[in-house]
Amino acid sequence: MKKILLFTLLFLSSFAVTAQEECKTNEVTNEDGTIVKSTTDYMMYEKVFAGTSQFIFFSLSNSDGVPMLNFQMLFKSKEFPKAYCLDKASRIYIQLNNGKIVTLISALDEQCAGLVYDAAEKNNIRVLTGVFLFTMGSLEDLEKFPISFIRIKYSNETVDYPVKKELNSETMSKKYYPESYFINSLKCIK
Repeated sequence: MKKILLFTLLFLSSFAVTAQEECKTNEVTNEDGTIVKSTTDYMMYEKVFAGTSQFIFFSLSNSDGVPMLNFQMLFKSKEFPKAYCLDKASRIYIQLNNGKIVTLISALDEQCAGLVYDAAEKNNIRVLTGVFLFTMGSLEDLEKFPISFIRIKYSNETVDYPVKKELNSETMSKKYYPESYFINSLKCIK
């Protein structure tokens, strides 16, 4: 009886691990015939305080063999949220748990957060999107080691974002695991 119970537990736990690592991707064929494979948006950072919310989402893309990080930041507030911009000099620095720092380089010209008003909730929302390229050798490190810290160099300032092992999103009512995002997601765009 103990063996049957043990076997059942092992089977269910292996099924749960497999389900967590499943890739959810979209493929789009451009007019020139190139195929772009992208993962879904994944919450990396959430801050909800005094009626103001800030979120950072990552997704990965592969266009003709070139892997890219898609970045999106959202600010939501009754006041006017600060405007952030990205430019050619913008960078994302990712510190790994082994102490190494991986640098991602902005692929787009200047882009600033747009302002949208949500009349239903009476919120001002700023949305900033960007695309970043991986540097040589960075993918191998990101596939092996969890991340502990993200620093983003915007065109007007540099901001640090601590990375949690487990993020229980208040807004999305869902659990995210930002520390192991690259370990779990990079295989999805290969």
